[in-house]
Amino acid sequence: MKQNVSAPIYSITPFTLLDYPHQSACIFWFAGCNMRCLYCYNPEIVYGKGRITFDKALQFLKSRVNLLDAVVFSGGECLLHKKAVSFIKEVKKMGFLIKIDTNGSQPDILEELIQKELINYVALDFKAMPAKFAKITQSKLFIPFAKSLLLLLHHTVPFEVRTTVHSDLLNKRDIQEMVFFLENLGYSGNYYIQHFINGSSTIEKLGHSFKELENQNIGTEKIKIHFRG
Repeated sequence: MKQNVSAPIYSITPFTLLDYPHQSACIFWFAGCNMRCLYCYNPEIVYGKGRITFDKALQFLKSRVNLLDAVVFSGGECLLHKKAVSFIKEVKKMGFLIKIDTNGSQPDILEELIQKELINYVALDFKAMPAKFAKITQSKLFIPFAKSLLLLLHHTVPFEVRTTVHSDLLNKRDIQEMVFFLENLGYSGNYYIQHFINGSSTIEKLGHSFKELENQNIGTEKIKIHFRG
């Protein structure tokens, strides 16, 4: 997959109170992804080319020092880009908290960021168990995802696990299996289920998604389910 190294960022959301827990932030949306999730809301970012250089992004941040608490790196898959680590380092130097939204496919880059103490929070997308992972993501990247999950479990960087659910793709049994997988690896805390937003423009044309999980008992003593959307 070709990356636009000179202008890797597709767009910037200048302000959000929703994407970094309890912090004001902006979002850098990185172009390109190594998955093609059927329900993806951002096909224009996944298939599109970047339009904003790192230099322009840093100029934007200079005008936000002392106004924003954090920068969210999202996409696409932000950790695919060759200069992601050095760019995050520059942003961190400016005093911002750093959150990474990732599909978990780049455990080596994630580990480097953790070892260098460059990130403060991670949102890890848990797409599906292996039986459905390839179909939903159009990729064979479950093992790298699992490595990223294990990496986060063995370090102290705060992180959340989240899953987007379309009722045609994942059902109660699938989510229960994912909860047990997390629990068996030693994960405890919050697990966020994000309902698919009907009417969205997505990579694959999908039918209406039903919110079938909210009245189901799918959490455990250690893992609490929270619904979004």
